[in-house]
Amino acid sequence: MSFSVPANLEAELDELATHYPVKRSASLMFLHALQEHFGHVSKDAVVWTASKLGLQPINVQEILTFYPMFRQEPLGKTHVKVCRTLSCALAGSGGLRAHFCEKLGLDSHAHVAQTTPDGKFTVEFVECLADCGNAPVVMVNEELVAKAGMTEADAILEKGKR
Repeated sequence: MSFSVPANLEAELDELATHYPVKRSASLMFLHALQEHFGHVSKDAVVWTASKLGLQPINVQEILTFYPMFRQEPLGKTHVKVCRTLSCALAGSGGLRAHFCEKLGLDSHAHVAQTTPDGKFTVEFVECLADCGNAPVVMVNEELVAKAGMTEADAILEKGKR
């Protein structure tokens, strides 16, 4: 396996595991730490985690696929999150997401995060971005875009292409 974890992170995880009476219980924290470091949790990271915690890879994979906050693929350089909860949906977030997908050649009917082949963009529907009064809301990386429309969407795409 060519996967390796930096020594300082591995030491932190080893120490973390000592806080749990059963090593398996540290799985969730291991996955969070690995995703924070690498940006996603790869298949190799699953195997590594299983080995460190004395588990089978399927045991770690079950956790990884159960929780929606974990990513199994790298994100694009520009991560576009479109809110889909009620206020945003009523204000047109579905059409906004479809616009992003169409402009980027992604499937507007897919229910998962999608990344463009060049790795420049990831587009996904997300639950509440906590700005309902300014619907529809989009988050681009860590920047909130309130009252987003097609003009704002096109500006986001143009900026992300640079």
